[in-house]
Amino acid sequence: MIWTQWIRARHGSILLMKLSSMFRRAPVTDQANKGANMNPLRTVGAYAFLAMSLVWSGEPAAKNSGLVFISNEKGNTLTVLDRNDRVIDTIETCARPRGMHFNIDRTAFFVGCADDSLIVVYDVASQKLIRRIRGVEEPETFDLHPNGRHLYVSNEEDAALTVFDVESGESIGQYETGEEPEGVQITADGRLVFVASEAANLVHVIDTEAREVIKDIFVNVRPRRFALTPDGKELWVSAELAGVVDIIDIETLKVIADIAFLPAGFRKEQVTPVDLLITRDGTRAYVGLGRANHVAVVDVAKRKVIEYILVGKRAWGLALTHDEKKLYVANGLSDDISIIDTQSLKVIISVPVGLVPYGILIDDH
Repeated sequence: MIWTQWIRARHGSILLMKLSSMFRRAPVTDQANKGANMNPLRTVGAYAFLAMSLVWSGEPAAKNSGLVFISNEKGNTLTVLDRNDRVIDTIETCARPRGMHFNIDRTAFFVGCADDSLIVVYDVASQKLIRRIRGVEEPETFDLHPNGRHLYVSNEEDAALTVFDVESGESIGQYETGEEPEGVQITADGRLVFVASEAANLVHVIDTEAREVIKDIFVNVRPRRFALTPDGKELWVSAELAGVVDIIDIETLKVIADIAFLPAGFRKEQVTPVDLLITRDGTRAYVGLGRANHVAVVDVAKRKVIEYILVGKRAWGLALTHDEKKLYVANGLSDDISIIDTQSLKVIISVPVGLVPYGILIDDH
């Protein structure tokens, strides 16, 4: 039975919290359109768009909730932590959830569903499913344009980057890339988009105004993720199988330096950097070293490692709290999250989550 339930939010705005009983923690897997989970949505597609518009156009309902969301790639779940880092919920979601990103006002977040070829959208305040964007082939990671409307998505198996309008759910553009594209990074002014091609050892540069690839930059082996320095002058690129981070000058679009990693007790081939972050003041970078089970702390100006922090197995996704006092690390092979005090550079707690945690979002501002 299709039904709706309306509540009045704290500030008096009316919010549609539930569209259908099937949204209540029901799995959202497409499974080649075989399951009954998807069929009711087709019947009430118009209501889904209504729900999205009400949630996204209304007054933000959740700010600074302190909730932490973790996508568990092989568990097909999202783990939710509260601001005290306690697990408060496990949400059954799509098949192989990986990359995640907030919408422009941080009232909702996108989750890429690689094995269902769709992106699902959750409301932050209620953690309810509010939208599905279909026809997104094998999404891995993505970035949102500063206009808040265009989502640039890497399609791992299609050697392509696709642009989706998040309001209409329609594909509005596509760019060819090298094989196995993953990381996507958009500059603060929205003018350039960078896409990492793992198999081709390339970083593709897209001019969003010209709508074309303007350069292919050769980097070290298997580029994965990006971080921009706050001044917008450098793009840092993790090269997983080379055990380094390459640094690209944004003005010349050339590699100008690299930083190598080798924690004590590990061989070079065990060091597989993936995710990386740079602090807002541009002084420090954090790099997850994959199977080396460490996070590297880097002095950005000196381009030197100042510390290695032992975490769980296969340090993958990273996320900083807004005050940058805590760093969250997704450990893909120990199925937990390491939480690091960034002042002491020590792990303060490890929290078991789902099977193969991948990405992390923190709703704290």
